[in-house]
Amino acid sequence: MNDILCEQLSRDYCCSKADVLDDKNHFTEHSFIDGRRRYHEKEECYLKLIVINGKILFTGQKDIINWCQETYAEEGSEWFLEAKNLHRLNDRLGKDGYQIGMVHPFYITEKTSEVDTSDYEIKWYRGKEIEQFRGDSRFCEAYTFCKTAPDMVGVAAIRDGNILGMAGASMDSPLMWQIGINVEPAGRKKGIGKKLVTLLKNEILTKGRLPYYGTSMGHIASQKVALGAGFIPAWAELVTDRIELSPTGKKF
Repeated sequence: MNDILCEQLSRDYCCSKADVLDDKNHFTEHSFIDGRRRYHEKEECYLKLIVINGKILFTGQKDIINWCQETYAEEGSEWFLEAKNLHRLNDRLGKDGYQIGMVHPFYITEKTSEVDTSDYEIKWYRGKEIEQFRGDSRFCEAYTFCKTAPDMVGVAAIRDGNILGMAGASMDSPLMWQIGINVEPAGRKKGIGKKLVTLLKNEILTKGRLPYYGTSMGHIASQKVALGAGFIPAWAELVTDRIELSPTGKKF
């Protein structure tokens, strides 16, 4: 396993690096550790988990962690994120007023790649230059303007003065920067996403950070971009949200 990823996940999941590397499930009470990933970080962590390295790491509040340990101590990781298993977990979460929020696969890469950009004008944006895109829905994945994970650098593919695609990287932790990508309808199915993500991951690697890329289970086009840019699957992550109720007591 990549050393940076191992260190990062030990911080995120309140465990040792040995816990990340072994083949056993681990259950830890959550605390906010310096150097953790902070992309849209919540004020509390009720429960989150990752499937990695053939096992599952759980961290969260004491009561739910105790239940998870009693329930999943010997659970295999390979089919843990199947719908029937998630229903069981979600039913338990609901008793405390929580629910499964997102389940996403994540990818990393350790190597730079050559990329041909001769068909496009390539423009980079850094620091305050990114601010011009605040509120621009075209690039809501490239730039998130998250206070706890600031946008650091972006790159666009331009033709005839029009931005056809934009990739951006947020500093989710001191060790790992996350890449997001948007491609305009006029630029799709031309390989622009793969080119921009490749350029950006090269830039991140030269800064000594580990680039990573997250998407949804059903977003096959996004997954193809990650693979085409030289990323490999690394882990899948589940996070929980508090159930929000309307004034009448119904779930939103």
